[in-house]
This record gives sequence, C-alpha cells and structure tokens, in this order.
Amino acid sequence: MIRLKRFAVILILLSFSAHYTLAQRVVRVTEPTAIQPAEVAIAINPKNPDNLIGASFQTARPPLPMAGSFTYVTMDGGLTWKTVAPQDPQNFVQGDDAMAIASNGTAYHAHLSFDGIRVQRPRRAESGIIVSTSRDGGLTWADPVPAIDHINSVTPFEDKPGIVTDNANGSSYKGNVYLAWTRFDVYGSPDPQCHSQIYFSRSTDGGKTFAMPFRISDTGGDCLDSDNTVEGAVPAVGPKGEIYIVWAGPLGLVFKKSTDGGLTFGKDKVIGPMPGGWDFPMPGLDRANGMPVTGVDLSNGPHKGTLYVNWIDERNGDLDVFVASSSDGGETWTQPVRVNDDPLKNGKAQFFTWMAVDPVDGSVNTVFYDRRDTEGTMTRLTMARSTDGGRTFVNHKIDLAPFSCNERVFFGDYSGIAAYDGRVVPIFMHFVDERRLAVSVALFKFKPGTQEKIN
Repeated sequence: MIRLKRFAVILILLSFSAHYTLAQRVVRVTEPTAIQPAEVAIAINPKNPDNLIGASFQTARPPLPMAGSFTYVTMDGGLTWKTVAPQDPQNFVQGDDAMAIASNGTAYHAHLSFDGIRVQRPRRAESGIIVSTSRDGGLTWADPVPAIDHINSVTPFEDKPGIVTDNANGSSYKGNVYLAWTRFDVYGSPDPQCHSQIYFSRSTDGGKTFAMPFRISDTGGDCLDSDNTVEGAVPAVGPKGEIYIVWAGPLGLVFKKSTDGGLTFGKDKVIGPMPGGWDFPMPGLDRANGMPVTGVDLSNGPHKGTLYVNWIDERNGDLDVFVASSSDGGETWTQPVRVNDDPLKNGKAQFFTWMAVDPVDGSVNTVFYDRRDTEGTMTRLTMARSTDGGRTFVNHKIDLAPFSCNERVFFGDYSGIAAYDGRVVPIFMHFVDERRLAVSVALFKFKPGTQEKIN
C-alpha cells in the first residue's frame, strides 16, 4: 500500500512537471546593501554569451551613489555578478532602464534622467533620456549621451524608453541604435487638452550622437499614465533592417513600421484590442500593467522574420499573457495565443510580462509574475517558451519561493528576459521580506530549438 502511494505521488509529480517544470538555478544579482532595486533590464552579449549585463534603479549605501540606474555584469554566465555604479554627477532621478547589446559586443544602456516633475515651481527641472555605451562587457561606461534633453524644464516629459540595436546580417542599417518612448505634454495632467505621443530617435554612429527625435504616433493618448495613455513602445528589428514597434493605448495595440532605417514610418495600424486596458490594479502593488513587448526572429530557422508581440489583457475575465505573430511584416496577425497554461477563467492573475526572441534558435521566451497557485498577494514567477513559432508554449516555474507583496514599496513596472542560443535568462524584482526588494535572475539552458534542458 505504501509503495502504491509512493508510485502514485511520483506519477503526479511527473505529470505536473511535464507542464510546469522548475528552473535550474536562481541567482541573486543585487548586493545586500542595495535598497529597493526595481525597473529591470537584461541583455546577452552575442560576442561572448557568458557576458550578461543587467540594469535597475536602486538606492545604495555609501561609498556608492545614493540612487540611480545601476548596471550588473557577469562574465561567467550569471553565476556571479558585479555591481557597477551609475553615472549621475547631477544627482537626477533615474529609472526605466533599457539594455541592448550590438553584434559587435557594444552595450547600450538607456534610462530616464529628470528632476522636478509634479512640482508647481521646482527648485530645478530637467527631463531627458540618456544613453551610455560600454565596449568591455559593461565593466566601464562612456559618458552618457542625451537622446533627448530638456534643460530647466519638465514639459514635455519623456518616459519609458525601449532600445534595440540592428544586429541583422542582411540589413543595410546594421549597427544602428533605435530608441522609442512616450512623451507627455505635462506628466500626470488631467487636462483633456494634454496629450501623450510616441517618439523615436536613432543613432548611426555607435551611440555617440542621436538624431533629432520625432513623433511617430498618428493618434496619441491622455497624460494620466493609465489605460488611455500611449505606452509600451519597444522597437524590434527584422532581417532586412525593418523597424517594428507596438504600443498600447486607447485604441488597443497599435503597430508601426519603418523600412528605411527609421527615417520615416507608415501609418498607425491597430492590430487588436486590449480588453481591460494595459493598466490594472493588483493586490499588494501600487500598480501593475500588461504593456506590450515586440520581438523578431533573426535566426536561420523555419520562422525567420516572424514578428511577435507579447502583452497581458483581460479578454478571458482575468489577467492572462498573450503572444500574437505576423509572418508578413505586420500586414496580418495570428489570433492571440494564451501563454500561461493554468485553467482558463480561473480568476488568477499574471502581470509584468517581457519577451525575448532567441536570435540563434528562434525560440520565443517570456517571463511574467504569476499568481495561479497562490492566494492574496503571494506571487511567483513563470518563464514560458515556444519552439514552434509561437503556436504553443511550455510553462517553466522559476524556482523562487512565493513572496508576499507590499503596496507601500515601489515594485517597478516590468520584468526582463534575454535569450541566446538556448540560454534563457529572466531578470526580476522580488521581496525578500516585508519591506525589502532584491533583483535575481533565473538561469535556463536548453538544447537549442527544443524544450530539453541541459544540466
């Protein structure tokens, strides 16, 4: 009888793990002295895949600067990490970090740099997005270059950048750096005449300079930083250097495309609704979202050139993760595929998704916070992977104990993930006690193009 029970338990565990398997290893990235790190990003160096660079906003104790956008570097595939202090001589507020690494190994770190928003007459005011470059794997960084900078003004306010490098071998624009973000006329203003728009800039000289930004959204949104604001512009590059961007706003998911290296863009194209909007309440957090992330398959596999967008909405009555794809440059799109594989309409929430399309094996990899098997504010993380062009996803539970959230602690607005040649590395914030956050990574290694893990 005991043997039969044990055998039944083993069968149950095997059945469960077939659909929802554990990560190989979770590693803490931030040091114990880091205070409330959030707003994470990560990239893998294609010249040396053991070199990964992460980023987040955090506050630190002396001798490091008190606050800013920190970077984290590993040279051993994520087993150990070095914290690199931010460049912030003027002590501005930083955050909304974004990271990209070019095929030649040059890293680009973009983030906000501002002071004085939501203050009637601030003592000082500035609003901008700056980009730093590193050519030694993130250990040292050149002086930051402004992609956009408003000196002595916070109107307009620049917010939430996404960055990508053109790494496509078949592109005439290979090496270009592209940046997209949201511009608020006045951040947080309820004035119906106040608008948010999507702006774009590019660098053609390795991040030394950025071209004058210009608006690419035909239809904007409001300034409330909520569902009717246009947000979530993350550029992606196709095999011939096409630039694709999807963002969320009052129209739903809006698609934009450039075929001339970012000099001009076509008209806005609404590719689908976002029922419930991109901004939603979440117990234990002051806010949460399902803003879209865009990616393209640059591999030489069967889905080369396929364009993907990943987001979260409430079309099924609760918050689910979705991926849709296009194989014709955004002209037509598949029906959304539900990524999280818990029971449909179970009332459980997923939030803060991010996506990485592996440029070598073409797999589509997402990470998201997951409350499928928890109660209250208790939260876990899941990585989901597709090796069939986004038609199906296998969910892999990240081996981090569930943690309780505290809405009095700023948790940030997104997670992050990077993928290269079967290596998949999600990065995320998590609570280590009631009031303290840390940043960790989960280290996955798959046989390229498969769901088979490599130990």
